[in-house]
Amino acid sequence: MKAALKTVLPASRLSKRVAELGHDTSLDFAGRTVDLVVVLENSFIFAADLIRQISRPVVCHFVRVDVRDVKQSGHDRREIFFSQPPQLEGRDVLLVDALLHTGITQDFLCRRLLEARPRSLRLAVLVDKREDRRVDVKPDYFGFSVASKYVAGYGLAGSRGWFRNLPYIGVRPSPGRGAVRRGQVRKVR
Repeated sequence: MKAALKTVLPASRLSKRVAELGHDTSLDFAGRTVDLVVVLENSFIFAADLIRQISRPVVCHFVRVDVRDVKQSGHDRREIFFSQPPQLEGRDVLLVDALLHTGITQDFLCRRLLEARPRSLRLAVLVDKREDRRVDVKPDYFGFSVASKYVAGYGLAGSRGWFRNLPYIGVRPSPGRGAVRRGQVRKVR
């Protein structure tokens, strides 16, 4: 059976880079407890691997983000909601997200988390798509910068929520000769 995605970041590169991020985080938070705020659902595998690489005490919190397109007064608008933020006053916080795309969601989350008055707040992302940034958000830690392609695997969902279980990150291969494109039917002999 052929792989469903073309590999762009193999498991070995992911593992090595996550170990480096864990090491850097451990150095930066020396002598302190790290409160990780993990954005569900895309980040769960990245966060689990990162946590195991941090050599400081770690407290885990999870937030779920819900982005909705709404109409208000005849205008389309996007609203971002997320679950109740954890109690973080005076804590050292690392917001962990797998994918930094436009930056709108991370900017919103950082602003909301700062309302809790943490001692420090940093952002770690696995995949940074800088080309698509719409707000000025810069991660403190990032794994890889990728072109504006639709990536999946290693916790990132593809179409229908598929591919999260892959140990690598990939992209859909471009349709080649004999490939079925959307809307086409292949004859089965």
